[in-house]
Amino acid sequence: MSRSETDWKICPLCERPIPPELESRHHLIPKLKGGKHGPIAVLHTICHSKVHSLFSEAELARVYNTIEALRENEEIMRFVKWISKRPPEFRSKNRSPRD
Repeated sequence: MSRSETDWKICPLCERPIPPELESRHHLIPKLKGGKHGPIAVLHTICHSKVHSLFSEAELARVYNTIEALRENEEIMRFVKWISKRPPEFRSKNRSPRD
């Protein structure tokens, strides 16, 4: 039995409801940097992908290790403004600025 839309979690990054099939667990401190048992945020898959397309594991561990810090980043702010206009089920591929 799937959860109804009213039971969907809210993404702390974009503040939209997350369909269960699009939930993605984000370690606020990357596992490779000692965060294996640390805090986890459940994000939209697209939001999680965006975070990892912008920041290295070291940057995530050192600077962007809270939702608040992520949300204060200018690139994330632009992304949140853009994604907030899409439905919760929206999927897209993120391009890495490192390309």
